[in-house]
Amino acid sequence: MKTSEIFDALLENLKVGDNADKVASRRDEITKALNKDFRSKDGCTDYKLMVGSYGRHTAIRGISDLDMIFFLPPVLRSSYHSKTGPRRTLNRVRDDLQARYPKTEVRVDQCVVRVQFNSNEFKFEVQPAFENSDGSFDYPDTVAESWKLTKPRDEIRATKTCNDSTSKNMRHLARMARAWKNANGVVMGGLLIDTLVHRFFSTTDDYGSAGTGSFDVMVRDFFGFLKDEPDQDYYLALGSNQRVKVKARFQPKAKKAYQRCLEAIEDEGKAAVNKKWREVFGTSVPLATSKASRASEDTEEFVEDRYPVDISESVTIDCKVTQDGWRPMWLRAMRRYGTLLKADKDLEFVVTECSVEQPYVLKWKVLNRGPEAERRAMIRGQIIDSSRPNVRVERTNFKGEHVVECYVVKDGVVVARNRVDVPISNTSGSAPGLS
Repeated sequence: MKTSEIFDALLENLKVGDNADKVASRRDEITKALNKDFRSKDGCTDYKLMVGSYGRHTAIRGISDLDMIFFLPPVLRSSYHSKTGPRRTLNRVRDDLQARYPKTEVRVDQCVVRVQFNSNEFKFEVQPAFENSDGSFDYPDTVAESWKLTKPRDEIRATKTCNDSTSKNMRHLARMARAWKNANGVVMGGLLIDTLVHRFFSTTDDYGSAGTGSFDVMVRDFFGFLKDEPDQDYYLALGSNQRVKVKARFQPKAKKAYQRCLEAIEDEGKAAVNKKWREVFGTSVPLATSKASRASEDTEEFVEDRYPVDISESVTIDCKVTQDGWRPMWLRAMRRYGTLLKADKDLEFVVTECSVEQPYVLKWKVLNRGPEAERRAMIRGQIIDSSRPNVRVERTNFKGEHVVECYVVKDGVVVARNRVDVPISNTSGSAPGLS
């Protein structure tokens, strides 16, 4: 496929799509319920603003967190502007929405009321707020027991301005950056992504009018920009200049993405190029049709086909390698010291760190790669359960590259993922595959 065809298909597959109608319906029903209480108006869908990635039009398919502001009537400001006001405000909104959705989980979470729509696999975070004369908002914070300032309109305006000046490439790149973070388990919030994309375009004029045929070098340079960013605890958000926290270092995975971009550009026009771009952006990149790809498609499953993916947390897995007569070793340490992993060893893939609060569900994928796996018809790649809590047990059996990936599913959404490569150096035994 041509570069333009690959990126045209990628952008098309990243569109929010049919969920837009569901989002609009839920948004309006929430607004009606609140206006009925706060303004005694039936069926009124005014006094709302979608913010966050959805409001900045940089969201992609699979988005699970939807942020909206509900405008509180100005006449109530004095009665709620006290130490108890933030909690009373949020509790009132919670009670209104719980009455509207009695079978849905509705709860206060510091600054918002979360409404978890399990049937649609997304949640709304509703923030009641008083609008100020300059277009900013005062919102309640139950931890600080005070009202704080937010400027989402400035962020929306800055996004649109940059997007208009770059022939829509700002939003294109922001969506592709989200695909990258979801495919590779990069813990970055949407506002941080949009801020970094905005900063990238402020450093170059090369892509202000670039078409999709040049997107390969544009994303290469973007990841080059990311990998060279200095470590810092926060950035100043585009437009509002409010602090955006950096949850985890993104530079190492940006460096890997940069290398994959170089390889993909080198393979332009070859069948392998699609797979290289898939390693960067995930399954929204179409596969080129080939005998090898058809063989893998026969067995490999993709978590994106089962659940929405919206990475917001982190998980780390490692592998305990054991063999009769030898003490157990950890795979990541073995690879760091150049120790070869051979066949006929027992493997325990273990979650060593996870920032996701319980309860959650773990899913796994074991994928065998290479000529030996294809010859034996043992590519595998199905989405499977744990062998026991937080553990997946396998065994090495034949030479080749093998990949094990772990997914953390919370409220029906994949919120964290991690993978470990398992290179097996020589053949031993007769049983096929990692099993």
